[in-house]
Amino acid sequence: MSSRFIVAAALLAAVSTPLYAADCSVQIEGNDAMQFNKTAIEVPKSCKSFTVQLKHAGKMPKAAMGHNWVLAKTADVQAVANDGIAAGLDKQYIKPGDTRVIAHTKVVGGGESDSVAVDVSKLKAGEGYTFFCSFPGHSGVMKGSFALAK
Repeated sequence: MSSRFIVAAALLAAVSTPLYAADCSVQIEGNDAMQFNKTAIEVPKSCKSFTVQLKHAGKMPKAAMGHNWVLAKTADVQAVANDGIAAGLDKQYIKPGDTRVIAHTKVVGGGESDSVAVDVSKLKAGEGYTFFCSFPGHSGVMKGSFALAK
């Protein structure tokens, strides 16, 4: 009886462990239909760094239908996107030195990918954050909420 109990307890512990482990990364895809496959990302409070892996699941080149992943306070999104358009593709549609940008990937085209690590210590619980694509005309539809888990 005691050996069965030990085996059962060990199996239960092995199965349960992933439920408590914080996943400090996410994969997100953009496509040729100007869409992200996620509209919300929640970051576990236990993460010190959170990695976002962006993949362009479409086929179009970055000059025609490029996507990036940009994180900013929700109140700053429109201004960051507008300033990014003026910066141009060679600057990843991000104004150089823009302190409103918390993190961003490079612009990728069909089949390409990039990743960025978000410093979680820069985020505040209860603050509104939005991720979006700053390619011209994309930020209106390619966006989602980004928050620390409660």
